[in-house]
Amino acid sequence: MASSSSLLRQPLIAGDKTPGEVTSDICAVLDRRLSRGWWAAFLPALALLLVGAVAVTYQVVTGIGTWGLNNTVGWAFDITNFVFWIGIGHAGTLISAILFLLRQQWRTSVNRAAEAMTIFAVICAGIFPVIHMGRPWLAFWMFPYPNDRGPLWVNFRSPLVWDFFAISTYFTISLTFWYVGMLPDLATIRDRTAPGLRRRMLEIFSLGWDGSYRTWQRYETVYKLLAGLATPLVVSVHTIVSWDFATSVIPGWHTTIFPPYFVAGAIFSGMAMVMTLMIVARKTMGLEDYITHAHVDKMAKVTLATSLMVGLAYLTEFFTAFYSGNSYEQFVFLNRAAGPFAFGYWIMVLCNVSVPQLFWFRKVRANLAVVFVMSLLINVGMWFERFVIIVSSLHRDYLPSSWAGYAPTTIELATLAGSFGLFFACFLLFCKFVPVINISEVKGVLSVGRERRAAPEPEHAAPVRQEGVTA
Repeated sequence: MASSSSLLRQPLIAGDKTPGEVTSDICAVLDRRLSRGWWAAFLPALALLLVGAVAVTYQVVTGIGTWGLNNTVGWAFDITNFVFWIGIGHAGTLISAILFLLRQQWRTSVNRAAEAMTIFAVICAGIFPVIHMGRPWLAFWMFPYPNDRGPLWVNFRSPLVWDFFAISTYFTISLTFWYVGMLPDLATIRDRTAPGLRRRMLEIFSLGWDGSYRTWQRYETVYKLLAGLATPLVVSVHTIVSWDFATSVIPGWHTTIFPPYFVAGAIFSGMAMVMTLMIVARKTMGLEDYITHAHVDKMAKVTLATSLMVGLAYLTEFFTAFYSGNSYEQFVFLNRAAGPFAFGYWIMVLCNVSVPQLFWFRKVRANLAVVFVMSLLINVGMWFERFVIIVSSLHRDYLPSSWAGYAPTTIELATLAGSFGLFFACFLLFCKFVPVINISEVKGVLSVGRERRAAPEPEHAAPVRQEGVTA
């Protein structure tokens, strides 16, 4: 007969930790001096950020003529990067809000970092529509506030306005959700900190947390309410972004599949980025007991599921185009697969459809090095997906006489590099100065898989049943 330990869930946290050990382990990361490894990662990120800042300053002073855009390809690198970064931010809300409402306890070790990733990705995304306006110093015109400009008002039918409201709402709710979730941990650090400036700052940011029953009750109520508010944003934000394309009459864009297609792709790319960051964090920060192979395994399964959705969307697009009999639609998709930008299309298919199929195998999911490389390839593929959708539908217009090519300029490449520098620099600062693991929630799952495993099964006991598994 099989032993009971093989029939029950494995512990979510390794090492038989006590609540005190959890606090000590996670707070120890904050108390250490900045390591050489941290500086080795932060300095290149800071260098990329400075390069991007110089590029953005130059194009603001000079104009968007510094880009490789033309009359045919009016959207290219900037909107590609915008949609890419918005997608990266979706997994944070998925892990922190939706999985919380679904009572998925494995999220406790990765939700804090995923929420931070959301904040930084949305910041990166918000830069590109502002630059794309051409006159970023007039970006405040997007705010629908009482003004003295007479009848001049924002055009609520403009996709740019939709993006503004989507990004600002998503950022506000995500930032609030992230901050409220940190209150118990900020109070824990406050109580461990010697009197001084740092303690006074923690007292301010912990909002007078005293750990009483009433405080916990109100905290859990607010947290659940914010999770309920954040959940629709996973669907609504990228749905609104997809409307930027779907409400047009351009072949390859004017389709109703874009909203679910974009949402699935956003969760897909965001989850891949979470795996990338968590695999690095667990090794460099000594968090192997808290971010285990089981966590990576579950994230890989979610990535596989969304990859199948994205692959189905690719097939559905081709089927719809050819079944419709519309010659313009058919040409767009043939041009994607065999035209001047075919390399981008096949990189997209390889990285987003073929590579994730390896996650069907348990040995692949258990090899963190392989998972890390696959997560990087997925994000490369998702960037090319946005590039293919935007550029390949524009560079071959209705009139062959207006066809034009597109190639990114050095300024565009530097701006993209700068956005990655901003993202990783912010994330590294977060890892150093804020608990990367949710201390209070991790303590709540320490008993998972532990109590019943500790009791040996009698030799002639009845078979144990749990989650549909029998001896």
